[in-house]
Amino acid sequence: MDNTRLIVALGVSLLILFGWQYVFPPAKPVQTQAVEATDQARPAPDQAPAQASAPAVEAEAVKPTPGRRIRVETPLYSALINTQGGVLEGFVLKRYKQTIQPDSANIDMVGQTARAKAPLGILLNGVPTWRSGAWAFDGQDEIRLGPEETKTLVFTGEAAGYRVQRSLSLRGDSYLLEETAAVSSLGQAAGEVRLAFTGATESLSAEDNRYNPTRVAYLGPGGLEEESDRDDLRDKGVTFSGRVRWGAIDSNYFIQAIAPAAEQVVFKAGMQDNVFRMAVEQTAAVTPAGPTAFKCSYFIGPCERDLLAQAPGDLKAAVDFGWFDFLAKPLLWVVDWCYKHVAGNYGVAIIILTIIIKIIFWPLSEKSYKSMEQMKRLQPHIQKLKEKYKDDKQRLNQETMALYKTYKINPAGGCVPMFVQIPVFFGLYKALLGAIELRHAPFISHLPFTDKIWLADLSAKDPFYVTPILMGVTMFLQQRMTPTTGDSMQNKIMYLLPVIFTFLFLSFPAGLVIYWMVNNILSIAQQWWMIQRGKKRA
Repeated sequence: MDNTRLIVALGVSLLILFGWQYVFPPAKPVQTQAVEATDQARPAPDQAPAQASAPAVEAEAVKPTPGRRIRVETPLYSALINTQGGVLEGFVLKRYKQTIQPDSANIDMVGQTARAKAPLGILLNGVPTWRSGAWAFDGQDEIRLGPEETKTLVFTGEAAGYRVQRSLSLRGDSYLLEETAAVSSLGQAAGEVRLAFTGATESLSAEDNRYNPTRVAYLGPGGLEEESDRDDLRDKGVTFSGRVRWGAIDSNYFIQAIAPAAEQVVFKAGMQDNVFRMAVEQTAAVTPAGPTAFKCSYFIGPCERDLLAQAPGDLKAAVDFGWFDFLAKPLLWVVDWCYKHVAGNYGVAIIILTIIIKIIFWPLSEKSYKSMEQMKRLQPHIQKLKEKYKDDKQRLNQETMALYKTYKINPAGGCVPMFVQIPVFFGLYKALLGAIELRHAPFISHLPFTDKIWLADLSAKDPFYVTPILMGVTMFLQQRMTPTTGDSMQNKIMYLLPVIFTFLFLSFPAGLVIYWMVNNILSIAQQWWMIQRGKKRA
């Protein structure tokens, strides 16, 4: 096998891996109308889920009260809920800020412009109950919950010919909200009711952030489906009818999700006025005999994997690292373990992980170096064969392979170990790009001897490009120490790769650049050690 082609293939493979998600985006789900058209698509009557009926109660007239805001304070968030329909007007995360600046505001999972879209509102047969209904709430204007405390807020209203009682349960130690909406008919006839739980939020990331887009996602029978193209979300939206474990608006770090209790639902989502919207609709029969219960769970908060794993509907599937998920999550677990038990700094934890990976791949790296050293020694013989059989390519290939066989050399031996490490590197790339624990996690907060903020966020790029440049320099030094053949084309490619990778890494998360740079330094040390050992043997 031509060693030059292997080197070219190695470099091209890495470039393809990084560009794959843009060249070949995930298959898009079936698209129809956006959220406003919730009343136009629903399961057929024979697909309507069986809903549990609450005990019959005597209907009492609702005594409307003026809409007012209720503030809910927990150790994790501060929420504003309007009693007119029980809609969410604000949900501020107390542990997460918008930027790394000390005076930065905390993340609001709703946002000013999304308030008008009534997140956590209810649609009855397409009618927005928070607009047309009369609602009552009997409770305090401010509620404080400790870590182990729970509270159920009850909103009672009448809209679209039905009485609705919304029971919203909150916990002080969780971002999970659970709802039961009991619906009963104000008339004498039974009928089917389409009830939709809704969500809405401003963009959870910068619009031009390709590495961390805000997207619509849902978990259906075929697995996780996502759509992040804003033009498609504005023009067409996303819809799916059937078994939906959960639907969400999320980014790499934050999520607003609805997990319905019903088996069959219609999930719709889209963008309107630069606000992401979604609705999860279910159908059930409602009779005058007693209210019918519709249930769902909301999760509004950070993509902390432990908390998502405790949420219903397999919400942990929202954190997905693509093809390399099976490698990314174990690598991230090691980083977290090193942070908690050894380092106390995620930058140091990444360095420890790099050392562990280097130790694991040490035999392969040594084998690669030896193979390249053998190929270098064999080059004079190969050059003679090229001169002897320059007019007979087939014979040249046969004699070259015979030469490899005689000296027991695998021409691919120098590159195969590097190919083996590519999945590990890309798995770590996906992990560091999507792990919320690295968001705003500092390594060296300021440039030494200055007050300039430097590596204060390992999920963001190096603002001064110091680490990408050092990475390129160490990669160049590593190439200089690597045995090369007399093939000028191969040598040019080898020295061109550090330049290409430096530019490629300029916008990468600082945590990933640190990994690659430290790996290069360890490789340089390993090659120096092998060179010295080889000299002693000689």
